[in-house]
Amino acid sequence: MGIEEALSAELREKLRDDLLAADHKFILELPKVELHVHIEGTITAELRWKLTQRNGTPLRIAKNGPELQSLEELQAAMDLLRPDSSRVNNDEERFQFFEAYYEGFECLKTKEDYFDLAMHYLGHAATVNVRYCEIFFDPQGHTSRGIPWNIMMEGFREAQKKAEKELKVKSAWIMCFLRDMSPESAMEHYKAALPYRNIIVGIGLDSNETDRPPALFDEVFSLARNDGFKLTMHCDVDSKNAHEHIRQAASVVAGKGLDRIDHGLNAAEDRRLIELILKRDVGMTLCPWSYLRHTTYAELGPKIRVLYDAGIKISINSDDPAYMEDCWILQNMLLAKHLCGFDDKDLVVLARNAVNISWASSAVKENILKEIDLVYDRFHPAQ
Repeated sequence: MGIEEALSAELREKLRDDLLAADHKFILELPKVELHVHIEGTITAELRWKLTQRNGTPLRIAKNGPELQSLEELQAAMDLLRPDSSRVNNDEERFQFFEAYYEGFECLKTKEDYFDLAMHYLGHAATVNVRYCEIFFDPQGHTSRGIPWNIMMEGFREAQKKAEKELKVKSAWIMCFLRDMSPESAMEHYKAALPYRNIIVGIGLDSNETDRPPALFDEVFSLARNDGFKLTMHCDVDSKNAHEHIRQAASVVAGKGLDRIDHGLNAAEDRRLIELILKRDVGMTLCPWSYLRHTTYAELGPKIRVLYDAGIKISINSDDPAYMEDCWILQNMLLAKHLCGFDDKDLVVLARNAVNISWASSAVKENILKEIDLVYDRFHPAQ
């Protein structure tokens, strides 16, 4: 299946459908914890259309692009964002992704919109047995449009409460700073978010990391650690200076390094980084479907296996499913199994890793771990 090049969009869709068509009942029923999903990356074309129609706002796929007049036009425009094998690591494609991603924020205007956005994700999470999730959000992308903090955060808070009560999905939020904005803006937003710290469990860093090393944000991350927040940061795959960014994230930022690293797949290429991550017991959140869009099929599985076999606590997550062939945590776990030859015991290790590196309470962790074992035993009764 084109193992020497990144799969085309058509082949990725076929692979997704083939994986879903095979027997995946065990993975489906396995209790899950999701630690790497961007709430703004879950705005599907259908949800974007619904919110735009409700608010009467223009619908575009990019800031200066033409106004779209129908859901079908939006779906077609989003389809054009899918990279193919001729655009591996192509800066133009990445630029187009970020344009579409941030333009998607424009459909969010009211507390009801933010509530609906969060419930859209949490409702989907419930269908694939996610029991707990830590959800990224990008406040600078909202406040820059004039959205007040209370509109955004109270919408999220109400969804959090409803999902826990009605769907049995617990959640917390990770506030990410936009890496291509200034450390001063990050500090300003950090201080503005403190009234909502009862639902914000951690601080992260995302967006375009070209020439934006982790250490650039050391001051705000150090303050957040002193204030009791957990810390994580994106180290995007095959980005410029990827190894150095992973090193800083694992051992430098906030005095001793972060609690988790998001992505960081390039650590598999450097034994010193593997040993550093193991020494510091840093968890990693991987999103295989995201990498399949830019990494050759032959490389991806072995790299994930290197990290797993080394004993690093990796977890499998969905990233931005609305922009990635509608692939959520279930499809990412199926892909990891396919790429790495994981058996059910390996999948249990991945599920337990996610629990153990999460920032949930001890009681929540204990309950999910017990349920994971019960599901495994049900599918694999003692002989």
